[in-house]
Amino acid sequence: MLIGEVARRSGVSARMLRHYESLGLVRPSGRTGSGYREYSGEDVRRIFHIESLRAVGLSLREIGRALDDPCFTPSALVDDLILRTRERIAAETELLTRLQRVRAADPAAWEDVLQVLALLRALGSTSAGTRQRAALASVDEVPVEALAQAALGEGDPYVAGALRWALSRSGGGGAALLAEGLSSPVAAVRERAVRSLAEMPGGEAAPLLRDALASPDAVVRGRAALALGAQGEAAAIPVLVDMIVAGRNDTDAADVLSSLADDAAADRIASLLTGRIGDGTTGPPARGRLTQALAGIPGPTASRALTGLLGDADPAVALTAAYLLRLRGDG
Repeated sequence: MLIGEVARRSGVSARMLRHYESLGLVRPSGRTGSGYREYSGEDVRRIFHIESLRAVGLSLREIGRALDDPCFTPSALVDDLILRTRERIAAETELLTRLQRVRAADPAAWEDVLQVLALLRALGSTSAGTRQRAALASVDEVPVEALAQAALGEGDPYVAGALRWALSRSGGGGAALLAEGLSSPVAAVRERAVRSLAEMPGGEAAPLLRDALASPDAVVRGRAALALGAQGEAAAIPVLVDMIVAGRNDTDAADVLSSLADDAAADRIASLLTGRIGDGTTGPPARGRLTQALAGIPGPTASRALTGLLGDADPAVALTAAYLLRLRGDG
């Protein structure tokens, strides 16, 4: 079969077939009397094999190795192809995201496009100072999606603070974007998400923080409870009590419980604290913390609970109860 016929049947141009020959990928099995290349059926099958390998992303050099090296292991090359494909997809996805964010900024002129691109690049800089300056300058110029993504991925505390500040002033939509981070498999991302939500102004973040009270992540639950409790949300009370038992931000949790203990909630909070002291499963350190938390709870239920603890088997609990009763004027 002559080169023209091979090109017609295979879809590979004669010029490319000559290039394959120059690289040693395909060598025509013979020549006609006039010196024309003559390809055998095996040569044509090799050409189709080459084209198949090109279609999955192999270079011609890799194809030559795959076809001729008896020690070649296909699995290693396939693994490398998978890695390169993922990297290419990631790069193209990043480009697409950046373009969508530029469009979301609704630039009126090319100067606006360049400004948004510059700020997006700065938010992704390896320099913490550059990222911080970009966050502080980007409130009205970068889409909220970019700020939220940067906040969820930022490990530097100063830059993270600047990003939370920018998000709190960026208008609507930021809270919902941050809430997506609450289900991240990465604990640090979940913590950044709830911390950022806690600093969002207005009522947009409140329902998302209420949902976070049921999170399986104790850090997320705790930060949500502290934020909601500071806003007067009684739904945070059980989680705040759990924090005292666990010894996790227990002082902050006790302070917030004290602020929530108005006439309507004081007895409920005192009852919850007392119940955990006497439930038989709470260890001595936690019982001590719970007793101390009763100090900030007004009303007769807390006073009765402290009186009942005067004879507690744990001397530290009994002494703490006596001291608190004296402070309250009940002892």
